[in-house]
Amino acid sequence: MSKKKSFLRQFWQEKKMVGAMAPSSRFLAQKMLKDIDFETARVIIELGPGTGVFTDKILEFMHPDARLLVFELNDHFMEQLRKRYTDPRVRLIHDSAEKIQEYLDTEGLTHADVVVSSLPLANFPKELRDSILHAADHALLENGHYVQFQYSLQSKKQIQKVFRKTKIRFTPLNFPPAFVYACRK
Repeated sequence: MSKKKSFLRQFWQEKKMVGAMAPSSRFLAQKMLKDIDFETARVIIELGPGTGVFTDKILEFMHPDARLLVFELNDHFMEQLRKRYTDPRVRLIHDSAEKIQEYLDTEGLTHADVVVSSLPLANFPKELRDSILHAADHALLENGHYVQFQYSLQSKKQIQKVFRKTKIRFTPLNFPPAFVYACRK
């Protein structure tokens, strides 16, 4: 089954967990990763990779000594990710994004330099959104990056409560068009 068909099927089956009908575009990936200094970033966390569009790009640019912790709750996507990624720098985690610090500790890591999130925050209850945003903030090194995309500005206030230094960029060349929140701790 193609990535697009697989993604669409998961969207209809898991509407609360899968926020889009199609994988992200390369244009969205470029905007999401634009501000990341891959030369210095040694611990990168990805939340909700879906089919791995951003994961591919992160691995392409990531430093050879860096680590990538990937959190995915969807069983189907996790199965696909396990088949695709054998890079020893990647740790696939089939658990909630709320547990970032727990897994950093397990890996012997103290912090993350970057958190890249594709989670459909607007689909989640407010308490879960708060918990995930605070977990990401807590895990980040001072001046670390949090990058999130959404299809609306619905979560803007909530994101800005946690990350006061936030730039928003619009990406029309994506289906659907998306907003990228580029935040600094």
